[in-house]
Amino acid sequence: MIQKLKYYNRVVGFGGLSQVLRSKLTKSEELIKIERPDCKAPIWLRFPASDIPTYEQVFMTYEYDFKVGSHPSVIIDAGANIGLASVLFSNKYPNAKIIAIEPEAGNFEILKKNVAAYPNVIPLRAALWHRNTEIDICNPDRGNWGFVTKEANTSLPIEKPTGQKVPAMTVDRIMEDHGIEHVDILKIDIEGAEREVFSDSSAWIDKVDAVILELHEYASPGCSRSFYTGTPDFPSEWRQGENVYISRGNQLEPGFAMQT
Repeated sequence: MIQKLKYYNRVVGFGGLSQVLRSKLTKSEELIKIERPDCKAPIWLRFPASDIPTYEQVFMTYEYDFKVGSHPSVIIDAGANIGLASVLFSNKYPNAKIIAIEPEAGNFEILKKNVAAYPNVIPLRAALWHRNTEIDICNPDRGNWGFVTKEANTSLPIEKPTGQKVPAMTVDRIMEDHGIEHVDILKIDIEGAEREVFSDSSAWIDKVDAVILELHEYASPGCSRSFYTGTPDFPSEWRQGENVYISRGNQLEPGFAMQT
């Protein structure tokens, strides 16, 4: 217990820790406000939820940190969760158009709150997929960062359904809908659906300069093979935290350029 309290104090500070304790005592949800000098607006985190470790990954261990050859004009953040990577990108690249895609309703509401101060971030409640259809959201006991998508109206059983259905969209459909001709950075964290997304990437992969992806082979066997088959001609590759980075030329390079 002491170690957990030290962890919360380190990540969200004394004020956040007091809210964590109040949440535990009252068995109610608390909304923790984080103010950072490198962000123009407060960040909001729920407790209890997976928001605090997500915040730690993005803003403390810098899992989305990299050097750029040139400032990106378009970023797609698929599996945006509560919008923390989009907030990070928006503060570093305020002139970039950022599409923040999140399917789950509760996460999406906090995402909208977190990106409200950033007009260059467009929240989109949808799921990235290999075809345009409707999709079910389910949660196999992995918390607020573990929602997975299953195609609706199939004969396959849906594991632990949430009752939520959202549009499923391809990358090229999103680009078309938002007037995007080229994507500088495609960030994907979609809990195994990368297997489907990259199963046929021919319509859009040549229009993407760099991909940041978390692979979920344990949840969806075959997603690694699908990803590498669907991303030819990316000569640069490295790993940082849980993410695989691939890039054409020097659009992205390893390094801690985003820390301030």
